Amino acid sequence: MRVQDLIIYRDFEDAELLKKMALVMDRKGDTETERDNDRRVLFECIYKLTTLSGSTGLYGNLWHAFLTVLLVNNENAYSRACELRGAVSGTINDIALHDIAIFKELFDYDFTELMETLNLHEFELVLDYEDYANEKSIYNKRIKNRIMSLSEELSQCESVEDMKAAITSFYRDYGVGRMGLHKAFRIREEADGSATIQPISNIRNVYLNDLVGYEIAKKKLVDNTEAFVEGRVANNCLLYGDAGTGKSSCIKAIANEYFDRGLRVIELYKHQLKSLNDVIDQIKGRNYKFIICLDDLSFEEFEIEYKYLKALIEGGLEKRPENVLIYATSNRRHLIKESFKDKPAILDDDIHRNDTVQEKLSLANRFGVNIYFGKPTPQEFKTIVKTLADKNGITLSEDELYLEANKWEMSHGGLSGRTAQQFIDYLVGTNLANE
Repeated sequence: MRVQDLIIYRDFEDAELLKKMALVMDRKGDTETERDNDRRVLFECIYKLTTLSGSTGLYGNLWHAFLTVLLVNNENAYSRACELRGAVSGTINDIALHDIAIFKELFDYDFTELMETLNLHEFELVLDYEDYANEKSIYNKRIKNRIMSLSEELSQCESVEDMKAAITSFYRDYGVGRMGLHKAFRIREEADGSATIQPISNIRNVYLNDLVGYEIAKKKLVDNTEAFVEGRVANNCLLYGDAGTGKSSCIKAIANEYFDRGLRVIELYKHQLKSLNDVIDQIKGRNYKFIICLDDLSFEEFEIEYKYLKALIEGGLEKRPENVLIYATSNRRHLIKESFKDKPAILDDDIHRNDTVQEKLSLANRFGVNIYFGKPTPQEFKTIVKTLADKNGITLSEDELYLEANKWEMSHGGLSGRTAQQFIDYLVGTNLANE
């Protein structure tokens, strides 16, 4: 197997295992020592393949699934070009064909003789691995199923050209690598000061219809997000208002609702704002729309990190990429803490007090869309509670449900959607839902 001859399909996460397997598949194992070494490699491969199934939920021929995962995750000149334009022309096509021919050899390899030679029939187990309904997959269900179908399709391709066409189609429809196969990401700051974008494997499965009320606020958010994913002019958004009113849940919801249309969400914390430019350098030019989510954003007077954000949103020399927007949530309308000394009625030693106030307001003013989430009225709170109760199959009478909900909110943070959800979770978790 000529894996050492691969040109652009390199730097795989499990490259070492691939190389070891290629050596085993090539040689005959003439000596006992060689056969012992080959057996160890195959047992290592069995372990890796079952681990792969455990993290991805893939099943069936796990060797084929392993090779498919390598192909769909490898970001190279060909896969990135196909992500943007689909099928491409030029010399890169011939280079890709050369590499895919090697992968076809790996797909077509018959392990029967090798298992006989090494007396290792346990390897058959990973060539027809039964699904055990593993729900904890790093991929969402749609992507997992598409990888499974691609694996089956690649194993049945009669020619290298057919295999290349199938892979190209996947890149065009789903993208490649972490950005293509995941909805949401977080930032890890490295010791050298660089930023690594890491996938979030399990994002809460919430949709906008699950969030009761706030129809005007949700419509403003949807309208802006729709414009963004469709390539029209869109604004940075500030979602502000009372705690527990669904601001963060709305961001999670749009990550779920617009994933299939190329939207990705990157979670960034306040202390990571200095990494913002590094993050944007990594995502600009990709065939996705990115929302950088700054959750629960606010600054104290002594904190200056907001200046990084101001320069990016509007005011820096470099233009913000068209495929990037900033969505922030905050309990504060103006983001930066204000004090009584900012009020004109009180004299202090700040001669240019108006300049100080404008500096504090300027960050919030750079968000083109401001969406308010206020506490629900008592009647709206009842509606939220009743809707959540119905969704969870709670059969308490309305009078009893509302009485208990009112008791709960008075000792758990007041009227809010979060309080209502916590109340319903309490009823379900303590088996009081149907009493």
